[in-house]
Amino acid sequence: MDTAFPLRFYSSASDASQTAAPSRRNRLESAGLWLRRHRRHIALMQWGVVVFYGALVVLPALLPLPSGDARLWNNLRLFAQFVFWGLWWPGVMLATIGLGRVWCGLFCPEGFLSELASRHGRGKTAPVWLKWHYWPFIAFVTTTIYGQLISVYQYAEAALLILGGSTLVAVLVGFLYGHDKRVWCRYLCPASGVFAVLAKIAPLHYKVDRAAWDNAGAEQPFNCPPLVDVRRMSSASDCHACARCAGQRDAVRLASRSPFVEILRLDIPARATDAYTLIFGVMGIATAAFQWTISPWFLNMKMTLATWLVEHEHYTLLDADAPPWWLLTHYPQVNDAFSWLDGALVLTYLLGGGVLLGALLLIAPHLAARLMRHPRLDWKRFALTLTPMGAASVILGLTMTTATQLRGEHLLLNGLPYLRVTLLGAGGIASLWLAFALIRQAGNVNRLRRIGAWCAMILPVALMTGLWGLAFFVW
Repeated sequence: MDTAFPLRFYSSASDASQTAAPSRRNRLESAGLWLRRHRRHIALMQWGVVVFYGALVVLPALLPLPSGDARLWNNLRLFAQFVFWGLWWPGVMLATIGLGRVWCGLFCPEGFLSELASRHGRGKTAPVWLKWHYWPFIAFVTTTIYGQLISVYQYAEAALLILGGSTLVAVLVGFLYGHDKRVWCRYLCPASGVFAVLAKIAPLHYKVDRAAWDNAGAEQPFNCPPLVDVRRMSSASDCHACARCAGQRDAVRLASRSPFVEILRLDIPARATDAYTLIFGVMGIATAAFQWTISPWFLNMKMTLATWLVEHEHYTLLDADAPPWWLLTHYPQVNDAFSWLDGALVLTYLLGGGVLLGALLLIAPHLAARLMRHPRLDWKRFALTLTPMGAASVILGLTMTTATQLRGEHLLLNGLPYLRVTLLGAGGIASLWLAFALIRQAGNVNRLRRIGAWCAMILPVALMTGLWGLAFFVW
């Protein structure tokens, strides 16, 4: 793949000849340079996000539960719930898919505060155990399951506990480790692994010309908060798209690309952490978390066990008054309280069902890799071809909350089924095309093996399509 740049980069805002001829620069490149020059404006915007975010996290939790006639426009708790879970997080995921990790680099309050704390903190070196690659995956699974146990989408107290607690830990990690760096974002953030996967198919990225970098003159110092080796950067997964390296050594620029190029380029490593996050996190446990409340399988399991407990006079697990709200959902004033049985079943359904679904999804990439017998087409590479399907799945799941909240305001959503089918179809087709394009690169492999590998990759797409079809049109 050609990595040469047809345009020269400009890293100095003071050079009049550079600023006087914008036609010489690509518009995207110019946008990246503009962002680098206006760091102060971005910092002011980030403070605004922090204030807005803090107000929506803290204030609603101090208010009483909304009455039956409360609406989004006259109740802060409902308004904050809609902003966070109906607009904010779906928007963040869509922005990551379309623009890369701009949320992380330009808006995220946790990352901004963590970096600020590290600037004035103790500046210790991050210990080896903290750099373990699987912490973001474990943190994502843990917060996803815990959020469902305490109904984070429905109650401001739960949102304050999870989001506020995460922010406090991010600030503490920043205060302890790193100097002007985002150690929290790089190694611990629960959403980091998901963002890393979704950014792989973003059509925008910061492109590095390695040859231009090596041939440049004196080093131009700059700070990369997420600790990326920019010189060797070939993936958008770890880049926070903050633009601080734009124009660096005349070798870095904001550029467009095919959304499939990163997965298809065999010189870009396919990491096991990304594959597991996609298969077991985004497509496995997250899907179970989105669907358990409407699943007849969950309801039947609960009714069967509850009936058995009553028949045998075991009532402890059916007690809904014992668990505190920070352990299991407990809001009896609105007739919403989990018993110990509810909590155990939610935990079992999400963890057990999510792992089972992930294991079923993982069979196809392993089978495809075995059939291809190509040294560079391993199971991780085939698993990443499911990224568009995973992106569609997480958007579908998050917007279920959006649709529920809008229906509560008596808004008609007649076109929603068509949008869901379109999104699901686009994700499935894109994943199948990626698998086909990947297999096509191994032209020396037997045709029957290639056909078999592609047919194997149809299975996870069909499984996810079937599950979402059940959720939207059967259950």
